[in-house]
Amino acid sequence: MLVSAAVPAQAAGYRYWSFWERTDGAWAYARQGPAALRPSDGDVLGFRFSVSENSGDAAKPRGPAGFQEICGGTAAEDGTKRIALSVDFGTAEDAPGGERPPEGRTACARVTEDATAADALAATMKPLRYGSSALLCAIDGYPGRGCGEEVSADGSPESQPEPDSGPADADAPDGGDGGTAVGVGVGVGVVVALAAGAFWQTRRRRD
Repeated sequence: MLVSAAVPAQAAGYRYWSFWERTDGAWAYARQGPAALRPSDGDVLGFRFSVSENSGDAAKPRGPAGFQEICGGTAAEDGTKRIALSVDFGTAEDAPGGERPPEGRTACARVTEDATAADALAATMKPLRYGSSALLCAIDGYPGRGCGEEVSADGSPESQPEPDSGPADADAPDGGDGGTAVGVGVGVGVVVALAAGAFWQTRRRRD
């Protein structure tokens, strides 16, 4: 895994996509990674791209965050669930050199009842890009490079980014089997869920 036991004193943190759940009208850092979490109909999930050291200082998603605001025009349907997604591409200060963050996006994903958060994301925010250890690297093609790299206080990379496995939309499941191996191949769903879950758990423990 890319995450080390401690961030060096000169480092500002890591540049990555953080994952959030909307609970009681407020954003809470997700306890599981998107490949492991299976949300329910009516849930609101958020993603925010930023540089942060741990979940305590992670920037929360901005913009629309209510289920009715995002999914109010999508009727319930037997055999499916509706997941509201709010994606915040962050600020210019957190962007990799030479890239400009797009405007934030929301989407109402209609997926099968056993679908994961990653399935909902793949259904609405392609192209996605994942790293070799199932770390989410890019949503809707942003950023175009890098994956969870350590960043110094001046914004320059402290370490080489994790190798990525390329765009995931071609291999992403359609939600029919509720698989967790979004864009990282068939037959490794368990490994993907554990790796992604471990990444988010590590972020929480480093508060």
